[in-house]
Amino acid sequence: MAGQANASAWVAGSDAPEQDIVRVGFMPLTDCAALVMASVLGFDQRYGIKLDLRREMSWSSLRDKLCNGTLDAAHALYGLVTGAHLGIGARRQDLAVLMGLSQNGQAITFSRRLASRGVFDGHALRALIDAGLPRMTFAHTFPGGNHALLLNYWLAAHAIDPQRDVKLVTVPPAQMAASLRAGHLDGFCAGEPWGERAVLDGCGVTVATSQQIWRNHPGKVLAAGAAFVRARPNTCRALVAAVLDAARWIEADEAHREAAAEVLASPAYVNAGQELIAPRLLGRYHDGLGKRWLDPDRLRLYAEGDVSFPWLSDAMWFMTQQRRWGLLRDEPDYLAVAAQINQVALYREAADLTGTPLPDSELRSCVLIDGKTWDGSDPAGYAASFGDPAR
Repeated sequence: MAGQANASAWVAGSDAPEQDIVRVGFMPLTDCAALVMASVLGFDQRYGIKLDLRREMSWSSLRDKLCNGTLDAAHALYGLVTGAHLGIGARRQDLAVLMGLSQNGQAITFSRRLASRGVFDGHALRALIDAGLPRMTFAHTFPGGNHALLLNYWLAAHAIDPQRDVKLVTVPPAQMAASLRAGHLDGFCAGEPWGERAVLDGCGVTVATSQQIWRNHPGKVLAAGAAFVRARPNTCRALVAAVLDAARWIEADEAHREAAAEVLASPAYVNAGQELIAPRLLGRYHDGLGKRWLDPDRLRLYAEGDVSFPWLSDAMWFMTQQRRWGLLRDEPDYLAVAAQINQVALYREAADLTGTPLPDSELRSCVLIDGKTWDGSDPAGYAASFGDPAR
């Protein structure tokens, strides 16, 4: 392959990686697949590095290890990166996004108790709240992270104020289904396979997929400390190239997705049965209420580089929502911050190494569940359109 030839020439030249072992943290979620397969299939060694994958159990622990240098890079929530960079919830840390790792493939799950009362969509939940019941409890995985902001967006699109009408708590992803089953939660938003786990356990029902909130929304990213990127750009380039090759391999064939699900099931990675991981990785959904469907907007890991490109508009969207919900007291310079965080130039070099297509623009346009269009052209106006964040 031409990509392999380019890689061999590059690794042997002056741009060889500065560091051969790269410590990479990940959470036990299906969308860490490209990192895992890059290691398992040896795509990392093609570019002169070896991934030392380290399984983490909470996003806060992963963030802290990324910030203090215990980890060189990590599978991370996009909102975690923008939040850390802007000092949300902790001391400001300069973090970088090397590439996107996923789009789609998260879910909002309600307890079967709620579903038994006819509450299996946002309109029914709004009606139950209007009936004056005690505030219900919903979980996300990290304050200001993807699941918190997607859950907030979905609730608000159904005229439910997430800061007043319900109680929001933080629970690690792998504990979501157990917490729902124990009656501690009325619902949660998390990555797979934990929505599928709740459905198969009989304690939860899928009321919305994240792709219904925002088709092809940004998911996890490959993050690193900004200082690490500056000191070891060749290592970072090699890391991105290896993950690009792995993501492309997974999406090349349904059998490859099945194989990835089998590997992910290992205790070293997601530590969940293949029967939990494979269905939604393949787009085969069931909601726990008798509905089954093949989702055309399933979890994406490559999509000819559309997933992987570090879109500036994606980074800005998370900042607009952090501003919307009062996590950012002051208006950031959205575009400037996004350009600092997202390592577009480095990504372009890795894309060239791997033959990955590149877009014509660093911004993309989409329509979300509430009918609003997001294209990154006026982030301050978009954030303001939701109302006063200090309300």
